[in-house]
Amino acid sequence: MTTRRLRRSLAWAFFSAVLASAPAAGQDNWKWPEKMKNPKAFPEDFPATKLSAVMKGFTRALGVRCTYCHVGEEGKPLGTYDFASDANPNKDRAREMYRMLGDINGHLKKITPSGDKRVNMWCHTCHGGRPRPVTLEEDLGETYRKSGSAAAIARYRDLREKQYGRGGYDFGERSLSAFGNELLEKGDAAGAIAMFDLNAEQYPRSARTWENLGDACGAAGKKELAAFYYRKSIDLDGGNAAAVEKLRKLETAGGSR
Repeated sequence: MTTRRLRRSLAWAFFSAVLASAPAAGQDNWKWPEKMKNPKAFPEDFPATKLSAVMKGFTRALGVRCTYCHVGEEGKPLGTYDFASDANPNKDRAREMYRMLGDINGHLKKITPSGDKRVNMWCHTCHGGRPRPVTLEEDLGETYRKSGSAAAIARYRDLREKQYGRGGYDFGERSLSAFGNELLEKGDAAGAIAMFDLNAEQYPRSARTWENLGDACGAAGKKELAAFYYRKSIDLDGGNAAAVEKLRKLETAGGSR
């Protein structure tokens, strides 16, 4: 590296360090208050340093920002926020969850530890980076009830892209299998087929997934297609007695070629 390039690199490194140490734009040099206003779930003398750690823990555990529970506009200086206000209903929800957390940990202290350390509950234990600690099936179910199966599939793809590997949702084959069977029990064979087809896309080597597709196609009156999927399931797992029996019944009834 030439002397000129070295100087440029050092200058850029110094400039970057200055930027990194400067206050974030829009923060208006805001500082944590020494004393809380309108405390309900915390003691009145709760110190600013401890409050900072708790609030930052909330944001990481739920994957949210201050506006999720407080009154303020995203991107505006924190000095413009009304942190004492109770107008945002999520604030009271957070208070109750915080109290519940204390109750749970209180009960855990009554249990003899099974390991060398006592189990402790934290916000992220259940939330895992999500505002609401729901399962994948529950999340997809909400979307399905609002907007149908196509929207639920889009929701699954979005969640998988953003959350896969983070532990918040179980993206294993059983989640979509359970949700698809739920739709099948409700009589929505077309919706179930869409979910099982998505599961087969994710887990093409799963005999269970192809058997699920066979069940949904059979419920939709697509007997030949059902037989095809049962055969595919058996090819992957010759010991799948359930798929073998379902295929035998279809062929006995003359429902497949």
